[in-house]
Amino acid sequence: MKLWHGIVAALVAAWSLAASAAQVQVAVAANMAAPMRRIAADFARATGHEAVLVPGSTGKFYAQIRAGAPFEVLLAADDETPARLERDGLGVAGTRFTYATGRLVLWSADPARVDAQGAVLRRPPAGKLAIADPKLAPYGAAALEALRGLGVLAAWQPHLVQGESVGQAYQFAATGAAGLGFVALAQVMAEGRIARGSAWIVPSSLHAPLKQDAILLKPGQANAAAAALLDYLRSDAARATLRGYGYQF
Repeated sequence: MKLWHGIVAALVAAWSLAASAAQVQVAVAANMAAPMRRIAADFARATGHEAVLVPGSTGKFYAQIRAGAPFEVLLAADDETPARLERDGLGVAGTRFTYATGRLVLWSADPARVDAQGAVLRRPPAGKLAIADPKLAPYGAAALEALRGLGVLAAWQPHLVQGESVGQAYQFAATGAAGLGFVALAQVMAEGRIARGSAWIVPSSLHAPLKQDAILLKPGQANAAAAALLDYLRSDAARATLRGYGYQF
């Protein structure tokens, strides 16, 4: 009898979870694509809600949201875009917060190409250097800042190839279209280590902090799944995942 009651209780709990489950449409900065896939899976197991992820560049998301795109949550690659959306009346006031601080990394698919001090940038340029479009992607703007701070921007400028997002910049470097790429540490790190290739983590002093903010957008104001996802991003479980990809808090 006790076993039967336990089965009934489990079925009722599962039914209740399914009945209250909902979807949330999430615009995700490209640097967050991999960790958010893991977080979304954990979020679904914990809450029953489904986070539908659309990765892309923060600047492009801003234009799409202003044009009426039905995103309910924005996970940006900066803190300025969510603040602008809040001022524009397109984000829900009081919901904006910094969910992580990213790190910029110089990376190559060649395990011998990038040294631990980034001295490869001070040698005469050989091949292409991929960056995200600095007008659309904060990681691209940070890459230009770093090159300028090192005094090598003029030398590398003719060798730059721009991707729309840091995701595309990574693709250029990963496929060999560019020998080097300034990408997000999260794109090349897993479980606390560089997964493949060679990398130099750019000192934070060489660029403005890559504070990444989240905000609830007006289309998600009445969606319980949207509010639940923002709460989950503050959880120890979500932060542990993000730390494994090199994010800081």
